[in-house]
Amino acid sequence: MSYNYSGYQTALATLMATTTTDSFFTTILPNCIDYAEQRIYRELDFLNSRFTDTSTATAAGTRNITFINTLIVLETIAVFTPAGTGPTTGTRVQLSPATHDFIDAVYPSALVASQATPQYFAMVGQQQALLGPCPDAAYTVEIIGTYRPAPLSGSNTTTPLTVLLPDLFLAASMIFMAGYQKNFGAQADDPKMAVSWESQYQTLMVSAKSEEFRKKFQSETWTSQINSPVAGKQRG
Repeated sequence: MSYNYSGYQTALATLMATTTTDSFFTTILPNCIDYAEQRIYRELDFLNSRFTDTSTATAAGTRNITFINTLIVLETIAVFTPAGTGPTTGTRVQLSPATHDFIDAVYPSALVASQATPQYFAMVGQQQALLGPCPDAAYTVEIIGTYRPAPLSGSNTTTPLTVLLPDLFLAASMIFMAGYQKNFGAQADDPKMAVSWESQYQTLMVSAKSEEFRKKFQSETWTSQINSPVAGKQRG
């Protein structure tokens, strides 16, 4: 079942044989949530952590653009032509990823004569990209990437993880809490509690990844169907 913040606390405290009012539990809980969320978001290419943003624009004569500060992984960049238009009025030009060296070698100048509609981009920082050729006008930029959803808390009582992957989230939380209760060195001493929860987490992660691939039509033969051990080639 899905969890809200209260239900998650109760389930976690029950598994730890403690109470939700225990001062040690309430003190360590935010760290536990952070561990579980960060680990899952990094390991799982989670569809619900994707976003599209068109709030950025290029500047004529400036090769660099800076994205909003919530970006974790950039997936695609596009600009809309003609300059000044957006998703509903312009034509999307998809930029191709390249290296910083490639753009510097092929588009070395930002002079007016060398400016044009960008065709390539190279990441040069967590929130910055280099464009080639150097933009000749202010183009609306569309970025698609991943971000970190707001963490679970008393003021944010549900998250994509508690709604869609409550079992995986709870297992990840118990790995942290088992280490907190027994010390993290115990994770190497099978069959200690942390090792058992790590094994359960890994089992659940396999099925979670399979489901995420299906959501993005990246399952077997690029469909949304679960892998079949008896299916042949994709239906025509």
